[in-house]
Amino acid sequence: MGTIEMDPKLNDLSRILPRVLVVSRRTVRKNKFVDFVGEYHLDLIVRYGCVPVIVPRVTGVHMLLESFKPIHGVLLCEGEDIDPSLYESEISSLSPEELQEIRETHASDTAIDKEKDSIELGLAKLCLEQNIPYLGICRGSQILNVACGGTLYLDLEKELTNKLPEERRTNHIDYDNYDGHRHVVRIVENSPLHSWFKDSLDGDKMEILVNSYHHQGVKRLAQRFVPMAFASDGLMEGFYDPDAYNPEEGKFIMGLQFHPERMRQHDLDEFDYPGCPAAYQEFAKAVIAYQKKLNSSLSVPKTLKLDTEMENKRKILVRSFSLAKYMYVRGAPGKNSSKESELEVGAEFLEVNDH
Repeated sequence: MGTIEMDPKLNDLSRILPRVLVVSRRTVRKNKFVDFVGEYHLDLIVRYGCVPVIVPRVTGVHMLLESFKPIHGVLLCEGEDIDPSLYESEISSLSPEELQEIRETHASDTAIDKEKDSIELGLAKLCLEQNIPYLGICRGSQILNVACGGTLYLDLEKELTNKLPEERRTNHIDYDNYDGHRHVVRIVENSPLHSWFKDSLDGDKMEILVNSYHHQGVKRLAQRFVPMAFASDGLMEGFYDPDAYNPEEGKFIMGLQFHPERMRQHDLDEFDYPGCPAAYQEFAKAVIAYQKKLNSSLSVPKTLKLDTEMENKRKILVRSFSLAKYMYVRGAPGKNSSKESELEVGAEFLEVNDH
């Protein structure tokens, strides 16, 4: 059988497309751990011109993050509850019976994964320190908030929903209808979300229906962020850093609690609203711009530094040629042995380094 050769243009393309890191989530299949990432996220990254690089959730990876460079963007999206010890949780406000009930109700989410926490918090902090574009969906938005000093509700039903009148309560998760579940969010005017969904808003209501499935959420928003959307119960459903948001210049730091990538018509690939994929599109735009800036900074030629011996030879060579030119122009009748020795050194230098 003959080998299939890849189009050279595709090889070039795979080398130049910007890299977006996505951390996998662990599950059990056939009695073994396997890692996975939802394809909706990966598909949108590829669609808008980037290459997803999956960071495996395996022991020790949190110490190897530098090895994944160059990093042009980070998308964090799925996983279990974040370890409460990583933020200022008010765990004492819930009784042991309530905590046990939460673990039973949300069994698939309450198993803490400290390795994944370490990997994702490390990536989030790297993005914040180096201005790398970051998009957090669901858990990814919570990671971003915690990385910047914010806190979370341990359980929305216990700490928020049950304390509100019936008309303000919001159901943020439906285990029997993951994809079909929707609830209302109110978009903040003049925010990025507003620009993405403005053509779908009904007059001044500033509301859309979103898909979500989570039992935790932002309690205290980190100081650097600004809200973009709220659910009816007051829970923040989106936020961003206005000082780090300019996709055309490679700036993008944002968290969305809801799932725009899953807001699609039943059994169709069509989105509920034209603005649904905009977060990924603008994120990719920022990633591409960031890569260009990074490549530009790396391609700036640096001044060549010579060691002491080479520098001394260079200086002698320069003096020798200057002297030779002077003697030639002036036609000096006499010979100066010291000057001739300098000329000999220059000639020797040229011969040794003439490759």
